[in-house]
Amino acid sequence: MFTGDRSGDFLFEALHAVGLASQAKAVSRADGMRLIDTRMAAPVRCAPPENKPTPEERDNCRPWLATELELLRPTLRAVVVLGAFGWQALLPVLGAAGWQVPKPRPAFGHGVEIALTAADGGPALTLLGCYHVSPHNTFTGRLTQEMLRDVFRRARAVADDQE
Repeated sequence: MFTGDRSGDFLFEALHAVGLASQAKAVSRADGMRLIDTRMAAPVRCAPPENKPTPEERDNCRPWLATELELLRPTLRAVVVLGAFGWQALLPVLGAAGWQVPKPRPAFGHGVEIALTAADGGPALTLLGCYHVSPHNTFTGRLTQEMLRDVFRRARAVADDQE
């Protein structure tokens, strides 16, 4: 995911700068990129036309996201959500998986941080909102490298505190 495109260049540069990726660029599956204590998941499983997924596609792909999060649950402590679309896709999945999502659901925003408790007494989960790394956001300065790095630093600190 994000390999070999401008969004990925921006994302991997930030991940590398804060110690969550082995290198600053990902250009192919065989380029040696390793994520460190990090996993990427997507709310949709395929690239839709014009790279603009619809709510229907999000909802149709929800079971894959739910399964992936369930597999990660034992070690999952912090989630950085890129963009409002991802935020809207993730909150119902987390609620269905047993985390207590506030009602009304928290609104997306860059830097928003929400702590969720697990209904079964399992580990807490912290969600951090971040503007998407799309060229629209990065070229306009809506999202800068420092803003992205700050969110990843915070996620890493939260995860380290909960170990």
